[in-house]
Amino acid sequence: MATATPCNLAATFERQSRQVMKAYFIGGGIGSLAGAAFLVRDAQLPGHDIVIYEAQPLIGGSLDGAQLANGAYSLRGGRMLTTDHYECTWDLLSSIPSLEHPGLSVRDETIAFNVENPAHSRARLVDRNRFKIDVSHMGFSARDRLELLRLTEASEEVLGNSRITDWLSPGFFESNFWYMWQTTFAFQPWHSAVELKRYLHRFMSEFPRIETLAGVKRTVYNQYDAIVRPLADWLKRQGVQFVSGTRVTDMGFEAEGARVRVRQLTLDRDSRTANVRLEDDDIVFFQNGSMTDASSLGTMTEPPPHLTKKDSQGWALWETIAQGRPEFGNPSVFNSSIPESYWLSFTVTCRDPRFFDRMEAFSGNRAGTGGLVTFKDSNWLMSVVLYHQPHFAGQPNNVQVFWGYALHPDRVGNFVAKPMSECGGAEILKELCGHLNFDASVLEDAICIPCRMPYITSMFMPRNLADRPLPVPKNSVNLAFVSQFVEIPDDVVFTVEYSVRAAQMAVYQLMKVDRPVPPVTRHDKSLSVIFATLEKAFA
Repeated sequence: MATATPCNLAATFERQSRQVMKAYFIGGGIGSLAGAAFLVRDAQLPGHDIVIYEAQPLIGGSLDGAQLANGAYSLRGGRMLTTDHYECTWDLLSSIPSLEHPGLSVRDETIAFNVENPAHSRARLVDRNRFKIDVSHMGFSARDRLELLRLTEASEEVLGNSRITDWLSPGFFESNFWYMWQTTFAFQPWHSAVELKRYLHRFMSEFPRIETLAGVKRTVYNQYDAIVRPLADWLKRQGVQFVSGTRVTDMGFEAEGARVRVRQLTLDRDSRTANVRLEDDDIVFFQNGSMTDASSLGTMTEPPPHLTKKDSQGWALWETIAQGRPEFGNPSVFNSSIPESYWLSFTVTCRDPRFFDRMEAFSGNRAGTGGLVTFKDSNWLMSVVLYHQPHFAGQPNNVQVFWGYALHPDRVGNFVAKPMSECGGAEILKELCGHLNFDASVLEDAICIPCRMPYITSMFMPRNLADRPLPVPKNSVNLAFVSQFVEIPDDVVFTVEYSVRAAQMAVYQLMKVDRPVPPVTRHDKSLSVIFATLEKAFA
């Protein structure tokens, strides 16, 4: 990996006059990695002319996964995939070689893994008595069906910045469907009605099988090991330069009539400032905003610190360049209400198989085939998922890892008399065992690492159309946005696909690539999908 040290910082960032194009990526998440790959693969830009700046020591952004100093594993979350959607993601991964299976692409490897480990949940919702709820029916009333239809058919102009609760009555939020849909995709009742509508259309093919999660596909390992590592390895072999520990703090713009061009990047590394001057052909890709900004980890005895954007500065650059430039979006819509956008996850490392054995027997699912188990009556609205093992590359054979999260961490628990946000890992495990009616001894050797994410669902916040910039704003000459906070018609945020699609659109537009971006598959226009959805809605 190419890095810069304080002593040679100026030499690294100050360039001599030259004729070749340079591409700069601000942020090392999946949007930037995908964009760099599309530049190399489809725009034939040499890798050594691409630079990726990342403030953190590791790349990958929200697709993380790591082993901590105490031997426990931690990951903030994992995005689900489907082979019926994610058109741009599969297009990308079909070109990236597997690290473990010579001759196979990451796409081939992932599909083969899911053929061997098909998803079919048998314990999607569990009630306060540890009964597995019959979720073959959605639990809709006639009013629920009419209101849901009204929402799905309303135009985005009509929906505007309204909330889900503006369109659906209280009874809807007690239906089996809502508990399953909400926890699968991490919606809250106060989130954007537009985003819920988009999900209902984009994933209409998943509606008839939402209780089994049969359409869900998982990667072989966590998504850092399964996607980020092979993608980064391929980019490095193409000569792409990764500059970690470096924050871009400002951009200098130059007006060209009604349009603007980025002429300078200001960088900070170890409190040392340097400027990068951009030539006429240079281009910039910016990962604006971050759903995992200001994340923090706790321990078995201590809750995660309550950080905000002031602690991380992850939103600062977007806020800076958007001032006076409405085409660059409105970050305050997304980052101004932590109580509406945060939740907690937790990663559990087990060195005793008893919990996995008990959980597999209770759920009826072998680890890696069941998906989320949601405790419907949990005050925290807690869910857990047992991954296929190993979930980390190099994970010892005697270690098992599972993950969970809660959508209401500000509420007092059912078995622990405090909010989850004030709990260490041991208290979270106590709450989990209470819902399962398991003796605590099944997790006595486990290490639970809680993680607080104040902006994890910030992209779902109610917003107007102009609050998110286009991947390439109309007034931009050489700046593109590649993140969960851009505007892409018909697609849905909080997915790997959204970042990859934004990157592909941005690269193709700026580089004038003569290749179509894979279109969003309109399953909501398929008669068979529509009929299956109606049948399930009336079950």
